[in-house]
Amino acid sequence: MGASVIACEAKRSATVDAAAFVVARLEEAGATLLALPQMGFSTAARGYWPDMVRDSFIDLPSAERGRPVTPDAARISRMEEAFGWLGFIPAHRMALRRIVGYRALVNPLTDRHMFPWRRIGKRIGADHRAVQRWHGQAVGMIVAALGARGFIFDS
Repeated sequence: MGASVIACEAKRSATVDAAAFVVARLEEAGATLLALPQMGFSTAARGYWPDMVRDSFIDLPSAERGRPVTPDAARISRMEEAFGWLGFIPAHRMALRRIVGYRALVNPLTDRHMFPWRRIGKRIGADHRAVQRWHGQAVGMIVAALGARGFIFDS
């Protein structure tokens, strides 16, 4: 009986570690998404001043200007992979996908969640404790689907 309890605890610990890994990857993906530069057409008023020529003596790192550093290609690939995991949540559980998507958005400069639990609850019309529970269920679905596909949970 002692060996089965130890095996059960080891399995539970591995599941918790896998869930923490999935949450960390989703939060990294959210921060990467928010760090991408805003490109494309804008209706904002444009200034008529010429663009400043970039000079190595005056070009400071982006984070010092209040703008996160543009993510590299490897980080963008990890972002696309992590957001693809949302497809493991069944389509009829779209609210769970929305909860995980909201919670994944982390400010790349401050590392704070853009949507706290209460704000997510207000958006979907549910109690924040229920939202936390549903988030855990959704992450569990992702962990189970990745485990079934032989995914190795490591940092």
